[in-house]
Amino acid sequence: MKWLFLLLMLETGFGFGQSRPARPAPAAQKKSEAPAPAATRWPIVSLAVEGNHHYSTAQILAAAGLKIGQVAGKEEFDAARDRLVASGFFEMVGYKYDPAPNKEGIVAAFQVTEVEAAYPARFEELGVPAADLETMLHARDPLFSTAKVPPTQPVLDRYVKWIQEYLATKGSTEKVAARLNPKGEDQFEIVFRPARNLPAVAQVTFEGNQAVPQNVLRDAISGVAIGAPYSEEHFRELLNTAVRPVYDARGRVRMAFPKIRTEPVTDVQGLHVFVTVDEGESYTLGKVRIEGSTPVNPDELIKAGKFQTGDVANFDRVNEGLENIRKALLHAGYMEARVTSQRAIDDAAKTVDVAVHLEPGPQFLMGKLTIVGLDLDAEAEMRRIWGEKEGKPFNADYPQIYLNRIREEGLFDNLGDTKSQIKVNDADHTVDVTLTFAGAPPKPKQPRQGPFGQ
Repeated sequence: MKWLFLLLMLETGFGFGQSRPARPAPAAQKKSEAPAPAATRWPIVSLAVEGNHHYSTAQILAAAGLKIGQVAGKEEFDAARDRLVASGFFEMVGYKYDPAPNKEGIVAAFQVTEVEAAYPARFEELGVPAADLETMLHARDPLFSTAKVPPTQPVLDRYVKWIQEYLATKGSTEKVAARLNPKGEDQFEIVFRPARNLPAVAQVTFEGNQAVPQNVLRDAISGVAIGAPYSEEHFRELLNTAVRPVYDARGRVRMAFPKIRTEPVTDVQGLHVFVTVDEGESYTLGKVRIEGSTPVNPDELIKAGKFQTGDVANFDRVNEGLENIRKALLHAGYMEARVTSQRAIDDAAKTVDVAVHLEPGPQFLMGKLTIVGLDLDAEAEMRRIWGEKEGKPFNADYPQIYLNRIREEGLFDNLGDTKSQIKVNDADHTVDVTLTFAGAPPKPKQPRQGPFGQ
């Protein structure tokens, strides 16, 4: 679905009745001469992009094909919008432009809504280095990145065509296909590989395992591997995303899969995959520290993580601690915070230290509070006990905590459904909150009882 937001040209040259860029007054014309036509194209003084999150402004403008200094009008902006829509990276694209402050050109902006679903991409068994394919695709499409590719048909068809053309220059006639493959629980990736069919995984058996039972390992791999096309590279990816965490939870951070072999299955079409496991030894969790700058006291963040140092290095719990740190940043107003970690393994001491890296992003402040469904007195009381002050750091969990408190303390006799909605204002990094109160629905009338209970 695509849409258009235009500032329509008026006779003066710009929308909203604004005058076109100033020009020297023309010399007096003879009465027989027709007036000069109004300008419809002007130099672009500035270009911006609004609504983008995954892709940078530079990437989007490169794909749009407009540049600062270029003379452009409706025709050029329509074509740029159409190029962005055809890219397959955006659900909606619009644009607007206004006179520049000096009236010597226009200031313009594209408004985009990105395709939300996007997955990492990789190349498999294509006979050329993956780095060469990445370089080629990025040169032809500034939006391309192996980190995020939307699985839309225009994108996949375009990349398959370009890869096949590149392979042809290397003397290969291989047909290419793009597939969305499972990579782990609720995780997927886009794989560009030969279009020929691969045998499917029918059964998996682990060999050499002692610390983890066979049924636990099979349960971990079955959901992502059984029925999936088999290649050793892809299967190892599945082992690393689905089985390795089972050992990480037991402190077996040096475990490995040294050997994989396959045999045809006789009763069904597919392969029986045998995986040799080197489980390694169990390690303990050493120091956990915050590396780099942090807007929140690092000691408070480590405390929020509740890391069990000195105990088995259970990385399920470590990941829970990292999520607790992210929530602590969220409560301090850093709504776009990202938390990652890096392991430092000491094989001699059999310990694992964890370095925590923060990308807090901007701090968001409490904006406007709107209360719906209450009379003036009740609304005034709700505002009085509301704890988030305008202009102070916004805690994203607070609106629901507040509504739960209202219900628990029984401040209303007939309280029905309540809900909170937030509106994030990226321009000024504020968050507006709307609280909606509703009365409980009336209870159904009980049937009148007769003398015999009927």
